[in-house]
Amino acid sequence: MHDMNRDVARHLRLLGELLEISGKEPYKIRAYYRAADTISRLASPVDDMDEARLTDLPGIGENIARKVIEYVKTGAIHELTELEESVPSGLVGMLDLDGVGPKTIHALWTKMGIEDIAMLEKAAKNRRLRALHGFGPKKEEAIIQAVAGYRRKTSRMTRKEAEELIGRIEPAFPGKNFTVAGSFRRGRSTIGDIDIVSTEAPARTNALLQEVADEIIDQGERKTSFSIGDRRVDVRFCTPAFAGTMLLYLTGSKQFNIKMREIALSRGEKLNEYGIEDREEGRTYTFPDEASVFSFLGMDYIPPELREDQGEIEHARRHTLPELVRETDIRGDLHMHSSWSDGALSIAELARLGEERGYEYIACTDHSASLGVAHGLDAARLAKQHHEIEMSNRSHSCRILAGIEVDILGDGSLGLSGPVLADCDLVIASVHSGFKQDRDVMTRRILSAMENEHVDIIGHPTGRLLGKREAYLVDMERIISAAADTGTALEINASPYRLDLDDIYVREAHDHGVMLSIGTDAHTREEAAAIRFGVGIARRGWCGKQDILNTRPFKGFFT
Repeated sequence: MHDMNRDVARHLRLLGELLEISGKEPYKIRAYYRAADTISRLASPVDDMDEARLTDLPGIGENIARKVIEYVKTGAIHELTELEESVPSGLVGMLDLDGVGPKTIHALWTKMGIEDIAMLEKAAKNRRLRALHGFGPKKEEAIIQAVAGYRRKTSRMTRKEAEELIGRIEPAFPGKNFTVAGSFRRGRSTIGDIDIVSTEAPARTNALLQEVADEIIDQGERKTSFSIGDRRVDVRFCTPAFAGTMLLYLTGSKQFNIKMREIALSRGEKLNEYGIEDREEGRTYTFPDEASVFSFLGMDYIPPELREDQGEIEHARRHTLPELVRETDIRGDLHMHSSWSDGALSIAELARLGEERGYEYIACTDHSASLGVAHGLDAARLAKQHHEIEMSNRSHSCRILAGIEVDILGDGSLGLSGPVLADCDLVIASVHSGFKQDRDVMTRRILSAMENEHVDIIGHPTGRLLGKREAYLVDMERIISAAADTGTALEINASPYRLDLDDIYVREAHDHGVMLSIGTDAHTREEAAAIRFGVGIARRGWCGKQDILNTRPFKGFFT
């Protein structure tokens, strides 16, 4: 098939799918599907055809023919663009799920308010889909598996991988006048492509990009696209005068940008990446930074992590946005491993690392022996470790908390006895086995641990490993509700390979008044720096300093 035919057919099919998602007339939907099929089977390229030749093709009338010509000439279909902006952007992504079609998406959106894959997965895992006509347990399970398959295929980068890629690009910007935008700047757990806004000279930057890129896809004065390996990078050049709106636009999210444009329109203005046009005066205002754009529109500055159209715009207009937690608020790391189990650092080295990072404390939370990890701690070795911790604390300003990461066994009991856990300063209880248990069993297993008086934190609560292992089936609504009742903290595991809890559940926990902790789960010195990733997830979940356990000073930590 010719490339242009393939592109036209894909866009016409998407137009039909979006019409079906929007609940439009069936005859119109069928017309676009039929036209897409016709063009996908053509032997001749459509870019050689005029309207008369197109309307001679079966299933293509004048209206669709004009859209084909529009796409050939401009690379877009105006009606499709309008449709994409009229529905939540996440609905389009749901079309990539096996077994989930436009009709199903329409029902999920209109009946249950589900707008993206994350919301769909959460509803399926919490068994809420079966309330919808035509859905049941088998359909829920099929959707969970479809989401898992989709995630395996999309192969997004971890934040650490994205940072490493950005490090390779930096030499092309010797003036450091660039900002990484998109999902990376918004603090997403995983990253697709990299979007960059730069005010550096395009000619010089383009020459330097030749040295770092594996392939230059497109190069120009306004935009350059290139690839490193299988990762795409887009650079948008702009002058400092309109850097504010360019960065705002490219940071997104799509739904956030749509809402911002609607606000400008309500004021008689047009917002785009080049500024804000006052339609009555015929004047365009430009802004050197994002804060000026928000101020012009009568809003408080919205941190990038919140820009998902989840109520942040309304709060900014009412001047009621929360003050989000910052990395400088963190007084210590509440999940680290030492050489007593499977870590690389001794107790003294943990203390020195904490001093270097300006921490007041670090929780040494080695694995319990029940896990089967080499050198996991039993009661006797834990007591010896406590003695070493006591000696270290006499000579270091960073206090080591004598903690443990105890295994939650298959029946909900813990890998160490109550008296042993009572001697610990901090107890993290985590699931490390039996991931295939069904949802109710797994949920009750974790709830049982939360009811144990010695458990302070539930570690990496869904067990996911990004790109490698899906979260186990667990009813997070029940877990969050129980955490609020029992006073148990839920961990935001800051490892870039986990970032567990996900920000959706962090927001829900925050809204229920649940305390959260941030721990790196570090086994090496380098891994301790991942605390920043956990803080980013906390910010995406609307958490302030008061919501995070390890923003407390050492003297107030146990109160």
